[in-house]
Parts: sequence; structure tokens; C-alpha cells
Amino acid sequence: MTGARLLRGAAGAAAFLLAGELVIRFGLGKDLLFPPPSTVLYEAARLPADAKFLAGVGATLANWALGLLTAVAVAVPAGVLLGALAPVERAIRPVLEFMRPIPSVAIIPLAILLVPVDELMKVSVIVYASVWPILINTLYGMREVDPLAKESLRSFGFGPPAVLVRVSLPSAAPFVATGVRIAAGIALVLAVSAELVAGGVNGIGVYVTVAGNGNRTDLMMAATFWAGLFGVLANMVLLAGERRLFRWHHARTGAVS
Repeated sequence: MTGARLLRGAAGAAAFLLAGELVIRFGLGKDLLFPPPSTVLYEAARLPADAKFLAGVGATLANWALGLLTAVAVAVPAGVLLGALAPVERAIRPVLEFMRPIPSVAIIPLAILLVPVDELMKVSVIVYASVWPILINTLYGMREVDPLAKESLRSFGFGPPAVLVRVSLPSAAPFVATGVRIAAGIALVLAVSAELVAGGVNGIGVYVTVAGNGNRTDLMMAATFWAGLFGVLANMVLLAGERRLFRWHHARTGAVS
């Protein structure tokens, strides 16, 4: 099934690119200052030989990884704590619901003012954006723990810490993994967005800005293509890890593997 989905996805992407090529090449898009997909793909294939672009990729992915790992380290314990202590979760919930809908991109200018160190500012924005899906999914996973399983363990004399470690955390783990996978895509968006807004020395967003200043729309789109490709690859790797680690969860819920 996975191979069939990949083939369908590849066919859909090819059809979309072909349609774009025809529209631009045959005059329907003559008023658009936009390169045809073939030109974008050609420049994208050449970018791995560009040392400046590779340095930018390294900087973006380093910020992405650091921000995502920090978000996991913050959100998972917080979600477990709030999920285990219902009164605390009810008291803090209004604050969470107020902060969660704030667009993460909108806080970039504020972060620039509050965090003078460029890389730290970018990582901070990534952390803020990535925390929410992990936290909410962890909370949801803690709520979905089978109460009968917890009561059964308590009946054998196990205390709250043992119930948490032996029942709650394993049951919530698939939900946490889903939150991390969602956060990975959001983190990449914010990593590039912060570079576009704040600038810097290296980064995919910085490369796009420089290409735009030079009226190289083809390079802008080629670099954007690579950013999207990194997002797709990250999602595929994390999804494969979920299916391998939590095969029992997919079998129980009837999810397609």
C-alpha cells in the first residue's frame, strides 16, 4: 500500500508540473513573471553544487533540529504533567488556548527585539511554534489512556509513578510521535520564515532573499523546492518510524500502514 501511495503521489506531482509547464510555455501565463517548472527543476538540480546554498542548508537544518529537539524536551514533560494532574491542566488551559492560536510568524519581529543573538532568536521562534502540536497531542494521549488498565495496575499495589511509567506513557507515546511529526513540518516553515524576515549570514531563507534581490526567480523557486523536499523527507522518515515503533497502535486503531 505504501508503494502504491508513493506512485500515486508521484503521478499527481508530475501531472501538476506538466500542467504548469504547458500553461507557461504556450502563452497562457505570458504575463506572469514566473519560470516554467522545467527551469526550476534544472536550477534545483544544480544547487547541491553551490557552496553558498549548501552552507545555507546546513544552517537552516541545524536551527530546525535544535528547535525541534528543544520543543520535544519542553512539551512532552509539560504535557505528561498536565495530563496526569487534571486540576492543574484545567487552571492552565485558558492560557494555553489564548497563546496557541497566535500565528508563530507574527512573533518574529517581537523575537528580534527581545533576543539579540540571531541564531538564538531563530531557534526560539521555532521552539514556540513547535511546542503546541507536541503539547496538545501529549495531553490528548494522556486522556486516551485506558482507565481499566490503570485501575488494574493499582489493584496490584502499584503507585502513581509506576502507573505513569507502565501504562500512561506507553499508551500516550503514539500520540506524542504524531505531535512531533506535525511539529517537524511547522519547525521547518518557521526556520525558513525567520531567515526571510530577520536575514542573517546563511540559511535557505537568506539564499531566497538574495536571489530575489537579484531578480533570480528561478533560483528563488529552486531553493524553495529544496525546502519543500526536506519537509517531505522529514515527514516520511518520522512516519516510517511511527509505523515501526507503534505497529501495535496502528493494528488496534485500524490505521493503514
